[in-house]
Amino acid sequence: MSLNSPQRRGMGRALERWRGRLGVGAGVVVVLLGFWFAGKGQPGPVDGRLGQELYGLRSPWRDFAHAMDWLGEPVGSTLLVAAVVAGCLVLRQPRAAAVVVGSVALAVGTATVLKHVVGRTIHGEQNLSYPSGHTAFFTALALAVAMAVTRGRGGSGLGTAAALAAGAVMGWAQVVLGAHYPTDALGGWCTALAAVPATAWLVGRVAEKRDLRRGGGRPA
Repeated sequence: MSLNSPQRRGMGRALERWRGRLGVGAGVVVVLLGFWFAGKGQPGPVDGRLGQELYGLRSPWRDFAHAMDWLGEPVGSTLLVAAVVAGCLVLRQPRAAAVVVGSVALAVGTATVLKHVVGRTIHGEQNLSYPSGHTAFFTALALAVAMAVTRGRGGSGLGTAAALAAGAVMGWAQVVLGAHYPTDALGGWCTALAAVPATAWLVGRVAEKRDLRRGGGRPA
């Protein structure tokens, strides 16, 4: 049986609140890890154990990790975001495109600022590592896309889980390549979890106010 508009709105609000709580929790994790590893240049106990298991894996895993890493580099990430935004616009979903761009910008921007604030390093003082920008980028992109694809549908939970798994794969690749400690990847993952719901909420409020100004009645 199809859901009517009030039911859809109610489900959407409930999912928004759930994602908001998840975002707040993720933000707390980012801050706590940042305080814990501030100014350090060595792995923690968890990093040491996990890093030994993952770092230095050989092909084909290492080749796959390099491919994932390229998607987070300037050229790869730009092409990826451009393709997603183009798809949103072709499908006449400008709001989804705004959430994608805003989420990626907020997640990457936050990760970049935190790197300089926290000052954790890996393989030398010039290599700031916490949180992982690659992981923040890919998780934010995947989660924003999942929110757009499953909007108003019963598969929202499954889409969110798939997006989080995709972000975790990018974090895994960063550890395999020795670019980040496992906790750096966790920090980037959580940074995206905090950034995407905040961006979606902001874009939603802006869209609602725009609809009201246009005199279209209650926002969809």
